[in-house]
Amino acid sequence: MHDLSPSGLSRLAPSRRTLLRGMGGAAVLGAGVPLLSACGGSGTAADPKTVTVGSNASDAVPKKAFADIYAAFKTQSGITVDVNTKDHNTFQEQINSYLQGTPDDVFNWFAGYRMQFFAAKGLATAVDDVWQTIGGNFPEAMKALSKGEDGKYYFVPLYTYPWAIFYRKSVFRQNGYTVPTTWDQFVALCKQMQKDKLVPIAFGDKDAWPALGTFDQINFRANGYDFHVELMAGKASWTDAKVRKAFDLWAEILPYHQDGAVGRTWQDAAQTLVSKKAGMYLLGTFVGQQFTDAADREDLDFFAFPEIDPAYGQETVEAPTDGFMLSKAPKNKDGATKLLEYLGSPAAEEIYLKSDPNVVAASTKADTSSYSALQKKAYEMISGAKHLTQFMDRDSRPDFTSTVMQPALQKFIRDPKGIDSLLTSIERQKKTIFASS
Repeated sequence: MHDLSPSGLSRLAPSRRTLLRGMGGAAVLGAGVPLLSACGGSGTAADPKTVTVGSNASDAVPKKAFADIYAAFKTQSGITVDVNTKDHNTFQEQINSYLQGTPDDVFNWFAGYRMQFFAAKGLATAVDDVWQTIGGNFPEAMKALSKGEDGKYYFVPLYTYPWAIFYRKSVFRQNGYTVPTTWDQFVALCKQMQKDKLVPIAFGDKDAWPALGTFDQINFRANGYDFHVELMAGKASWTDAKVRKAFDLWAEILPYHQDGAVGRTWQDAAQTLVSKKAGMYLLGTFVGQQFTDAADREDLDFFAFPEIDPAYGQETVEAPTDGFMLSKAPKNKDGATKLLEYLGSPAAEEIYLKSDPNVVAASTKADTSSYSALQKKAYEMISGAKHLTQFMDRDSRPDFTSTVMQPALQKFIRDPKGIDSLLTSIERQKKTIFASS
């Protein structure tokens, strides 16, 4: 998802929708104050024993995890990694001007559409040579996420995590609930939880991004992976009957969502699951951050969003994936290539996971023996998926999702009536934004 890496979530603010507004426009690509710049500056000659990395990992947990990886890489290769760390949101805001200037050799970024956008603009270098070395470490779905529109590789994934419906095993056990696998079973469970004086679905959309994930789940369960991709890419219409169907389904379960969601953060919503006031919560595995007590964490479990159309079953998993890209003109390309090869290795992923247990390795060859039960289940869900999606504003243009979809979905949550006029408005704005590329 956008800055849905677990480390970045706690700082997301309502101003999120102002980020990357002009991401698609050629004129806007050069706009913005280039405060985010490379480590050495434009006049510094390349040092064959140093690789520079532009990092958005500003929080303590990922910062340490990456430092450990780079230390191990130096031991192995003799190459020093000079890290240029910026605040997570600042990095997102200034990424356009940064990449057009004199960026670092390698930079942290996200898989999917966001990666493809910069690749298509010529602001990243293909890394097919890296994938000749690391290709055997990843499943086909992860390979697909790492390719540009031209079929070349531009991305090296490091970690990922699924979105699913979380619940407490003890609550289900005490009330005799069973995990629903179909939409009808899910709706019936919501009704029963409401009778049992539980909030069926915890929900907090104050920062405007969680609702994007709810729409994604309903859309690709009802309409399939291919339609999801077309809709996110601006190729399918938001006035299509399939989209209306997705919103009608959402309207059906909206009464079972926690009231006042637009004024509640995801952390506060998660606390209602911790305190057993809510029965379920749709979110990424980073929800585990809120379960600080060991016994509570042991009680946490999740299941895949239920099937809506049997034609699509539960084959698609939303799994935001974070990793690295190679800038357009790296000063030390040989060193950067070696670093990317190392970052695509099971060894690098295992080092990262020692510091951040809320995510799982993108590689199928990383050692999973130290995984918690939740991590093992997350890994199995992702590795067993037929299709992997990112979060809506990673699968689509961030300017579209932040300025159009986030406020539109909050409007829907406040008042689910008038869906047709809402979708007409979304489609009109979409045409304008996507035409600017």
